[in-house]
Amino acid sequence: MSHKDVASAADIPSTTVRRGAVPARFGFLRGLSLAGLLLVMWAALSVTTDTFLTHTNFVNLARQASIWSIIAIGQTFVIITGGIDLSVGAVIGFTGVVVAMLMQAGLPIWLSIALTLLVGAAIGTFHAFGVLRLGLPPFIMTLATLTSVRGIGFIMTNGAPLSGFPDPFTDFSVGSFLGIPLLFWVVIAVAIPAYLLLHHTSYGRYIFATGSNREAARLSGVNVTATIYLVYIISSTLAALAGVLTASRIGVAIAGTGEGWELQSIAASVIGGTSLFGAIGTAYGPLLGAMLISTINNGANLVNINSFWQQVITGGLIILIVFIDQSRRKGR
Repeated sequence: MSHKDVASAADIPSTTVRRGAVPARFGFLRGLSLAGLLLVMWAALSVTTDTFLTHTNFVNLARQASIWSIIAIGQTFVIITGGIDLSVGAVIGFTGVVVAMLMQAGLPIWLSIALTLLVGAAIGTFHAFGVLRLGLPPFIMTLATLTSVRGIGFIMTNGAPLSGFPDPFTDFSVGSFLGIPLLFWVVIAVAIPAYLLLHHTSYGRYIFATGSNREAARLSGVNVTATIYLVYIISSTLAALAGVLTASRIGVAIAGTGEGWELQSIAASVIGGTSLFGAIGTAYGPLLGAMLISTINNGANLVNINSFWQQVITGGLIILIVFIDQSRRKGR
């Protein structure tokens, strides 16, 4: 492609990112609505339980929401481009095993974590390769990785859990700074760059343009191939980070950890305002979605509601929000 064929972010026609422009208005209103719903739920739980409105419970709630927030942010990048990443739960379990084995081999904690994140990036690269070069649908490509990566993790450990981590590694997950869990500080450290990348850079505009109309984006000069690689690498790398943090939190690495969490990441992203049709989403929506799901689970446990009802409530929210999204799209 010659320099004449390459367009800057400002050169992309507005019609190419027409749907991507919606989050500035609709996404902000959705965020306010979710924040309001979250406050209502907190107020109701504060009245109905004696333990919800306590520092201990809020710390626990923040820790619960942290892992799902991280993987939901990565999932959001992929969904905005019109894709899906079903492998994040398996990647969490697999990378937990990887970081555990690296530390058991005597590598420093920082190097073990860095290499594990590179493993996550490699998985994301493989996903994008399968989608772009092999022509596989994202659903099939990441579903295949879900099963194979999980199997590789079990083969590496022979199905046995790995433990005996260094104290600094496990102490991190229970530590806090300024009264806020360190796990949630990691979320903040992830969310800020994600927000800047998605909403204040040309790469973010390319992501929305790719999800709006891939062919139109390509003709407008967007490097669609690089964009797809970028979002899948982000998703898998954040899943690897979640795997490291999960191993730190539970103090053991099990290949089966994270089973079903891919659905939680999708739920948090969709509840947070990301459209499964692509081109609509925000970096902060998944945080609200993850906190909402965590509040449902936490509150249900405090009032002794059957855990299966938590899944029913979450599923109902997804149906409602996707229905609203479809209705809004039809009305445009």
